[in-house]
Amino acid sequence: MPKGPRGEIRPADVAGAAVQVARISVGDFDETLRKPSSRVRSGVAGAKARVESTTADQRSEIARKAAGVRWE
Repeated sequence: MPKGPRGEIRPADVAGAAVQVARISVGDFDETLRKPSSRVRSGVAGAKARVESTTADQRSEIARKAAGVRWE
């Protein structure tokens, strides 16, 4: 069976996916996932620190600049 980026078990065909969805909906399927990598954890910590250290106006200005660059 194929695996997703975090170790999820993914069925290879549509019928297998339907069976997996049914098992998840009735609580018959338990999936253990890998811990997030240190890169992901540090990114989350950095984002949290940036939110705490900037004001709402500063965050708005950062978002406005980013949108302007994306739409150029």
